[in-house]
Amino acid sequence: MASGPAFEVLVLNQISKVGLDRLPAGRYRTGKDFPAPDAILVRSADLHGMEIPHSVAAIARAGAGTNNIPVKAMSARGVPVFTAPGGNANAVKELVLAGMLLAARNLWGAQRFVQGLDAQQPGLDKAIEDGKKSFAGFELCNQTLGVIGLGKVGCLVADAAIKLGMHVLGYDPEITVEAAWSLPSQVQRATSVEDVLKHARLVSLHVPLVDATRHLVHAQNLRLMKHDGVLLNFSREGVADDAAVVAALEAGRLGAYVCDFPHPGILGHPKVIALPHLGASTREAEDNCAIMVVDQLRAFLEDGHVRNAVNFPQVDMGRESPYRLAIANANVPNMVGQISTAMAKAGLNIHNMVNKSRGEMAYTLVDVDSAVAGPVLAAIRAIDGVLSVRYLPVSP
Repeated sequence: MASGPAFEVLVLNQISKVGLDRLPAGRYRTGKDFPAPDAILVRSADLHGMEIPHSVAAIARAGAGTNNIPVKAMSARGVPVFTAPGGNANAVKELVLAGMLLAARNLWGAQRFVQGLDAQQPGLDKAIEDGKKSFAGFELCNQTLGVIGLGKVGCLVADAAIKLGMHVLGYDPEITVEAAWSLPSQVQRATSVEDVLKHARLVSLHVPLVDATRHLVHAQNLRLMKHDGVLLNFSREGVADDAAVVAALEAGRLGAYVCDFPHPGILGHPKVIALPHLGASTREAEDNCAIMVVDQLRAFLEDGHVRNAVNFPQVDMGRESPYRLAIANANVPNMVGQISTAMAKAGLNIHNMVNKSRGEMAYTLVDVDSAVAGPVLAAIRAIDGVLSVRYLPVSP
């Protein structure tokens, strides 16, 4: 790892101490009041209305989503946005299982019934026996669960459901090779969202909220679900059209809706189980996410490595020289050639180089055999298409 001046990290939410402790005190300062921080560490704080200082070289979110971060604007500045994919996956999986049981066994309504009983009333036992008839449910074993989105959480949910004796139908048109390898072989492949909704009694959503997934479940395809079906949304508010869900519940075309995103349109509905954003609310998940993003942030700030950034390619190059440049640029022809030429004109010998691209973004790590002077950095920054340049020398 590099050594040198301290980095200032602006921390905008309560971040697990287990994670923050991984930043060496001699090299890092963390706090809430840095006017020109080197990086931002965040959980739920909304950065869209914030004027992000140009000193910021990276943003790290201790979670999986980036709805609260202006990713496109950061990409234009050559700033990676790191997340912790999978850091809270087990916590979300367990909450999904709890949601399935709450709905299948009518535990939500049963608990409200019991809370409404008068402990002093005559005939309490009879009232309980009579009342429980309204809360008969169904067992999960041998039911079909549809999982839409087969990332880390979706795969864990599928695996857990199979172990409970359920049949699992999965759909993800953009499944990664890694996810495919971890997916249990018993999962049957669905051909569309509609295919899942039509054939599964319980459907769990595990996709990010982007333009293509907004209202992925809507009024028309909800008509395909079974009248006693259960829809679970522990991904993002907006993936399901809540107004259409409520209409389906009231029309008897859907049995229950379980979600982690309460808002006025669904609050108080007797067939809605709405939880207060509990998906990642476990000590273990908070620790896991903090550790993951802090390690990624440190690796980037000190050595330029990029791991789990939503807007940059994965780049990891072992140090072979104390003099390193990290360059983010538009993914257009001849960028590497122009960067190499600028170094050659300055008499710099390239010892090792890695260049990778992802969509419109390209990223280059270059180790050179001698120190890089300010004018050389200025020349590289002046190249049309270069978004950011960082010099990462190792101090003797």
